[in-house]
Amino acid sequence: MEYPDPSHEPRLLVSPGKVAIGRGAIEHAGEYASLYGERALVVATEQIFEIHGDRLLSVLDDAGVEVVTYTEVQPDPTVENIEAAHERWETEGCDVIVTLGGGSSIDAGKGVGILATNEGKIRDFGVDRAGYEGVPNPTPPLIAVNTTTGTGSEATRSVVVTDEASATKFLIVSRNVVPDVAIEDPELVRTLPRSHTAFTGIDALTHAIEAFVSVKAYGVSDDFARNAIRRIADSFAKSWANGDDLEARTEMLVAQLQAGQAFTNSSVALVHGMARPLGAQLHLPHGLANAILLPYVMEFSAMAAPEKYAEVARIFEIAGEETPDRVAADLASEAVLDLCEDVSLTSYLDEFGEIPSREEYLEVVPKMAQDALDSGSPDNNPRKPTKGEIEALFTEVYDDALDPEGPRRS
Repeated sequence: MEYPDPSHEPRLLVSPGKVAIGRGAIEHAGEYASLYGERALVVATEQIFEIHGDRLLSVLDDAGVEVVTYTEVQPDPTVENIEAAHERWETEGCDVIVTLGGGSSIDAGKGVGILATNEGKIRDFGVDRAGYEGVPNPTPPLIAVNTTTGTGSEATRSVVVTDEASATKFLIVSRNVVPDVAIEDPELVRTLPRSHTAFTGIDALTHAIEAFVSVKAYGVSDDFARNAIRRIADSFAKSWANGDDLEARTEMLVAQLQAGQAFTNSSVALVHGMARPLGAQLHLPHGLANAILLPYVMEFSAMAAPEKYAEVARIFEIAGEETPDRVAADLASEAVLDLCEDVSLTSYLDEFGEIPSREEYLEVVPKMAQDALDSGSPDNNPRKPTKGEIEALFTEVYDDALDPEGPRRS
């Protein structure tokens, strides 16, 4: 789908209808749910539900909302998760969706909503089959109670789904899946582990930077992106170092929300195109795959949008106003790489990924590169990559960041 030049034609600004931010915001979940329905399907991962589920159920019960739960969402939601949750929605006669968690729960909830109001299987709505805006009918009311500081899914029209049958991830994009209410409560992320704080925080930065440099960027999305980058530069390391710093946690919640608003109104680009096949092949969480790739794609792309990457470098205070744009642009990837090192990003690969040998990895690089191109996201990148250049980037990432003996791992 080609978007019009915003200087000549109107452009639709997409965002959740309501956003509740601050300590205790979860207490309003029942109030909002009761506005939209009487019987809620609560969608969550088992782990998140064990931590926050009782509190959410109590809030919904106090508001007179009946509850049905689906708590089997995988860390990267699968086709089977969405189909099973939708079956529960149908058999239990639910009328409002409440998600508890980060991108995985929210994407699963969006998927349930798609199936609830549209004919077809969830795979039919992927952009590779249905195109952008390929969901004809709006989903039922959806309230997203966010528990991470990275995905921004509560603000977006994107759904990322894992197809385990083909070991691939596919993307659905439609304005008809944007949640009606986003709830951002820093008390829900206070106990977020350092690992998840690390790769969700860099995930949010990826969203902001990709939206900022995308060929589909414009003034409004740029402002969302700038504000997100500034907040992340200031508060990310603080929130990682001290999870009880609720001011930093709140700033990161706002930052990831703004990053989500940025990319859903602009686009993602090459990092996301590469992250989906990389995550599927290595069983990496989506945020960690984005985070691993970001510095390398920034270095590759800087020449094509030096003024934008230079601004990123200046926000991180690694370059000054007097530094020429081309010079400053090349420093932007260094600033992000330093931030990744500050939060020990690659140290989490042993626990959260399955890293093959170099030979095994190189065998799947051509397929991953083609999958990246087929996703369409690289078309939004300021520097248009060839398949060979994507293969070279995948190889560089392995040798530098994924290989246990590589510079960033050792």
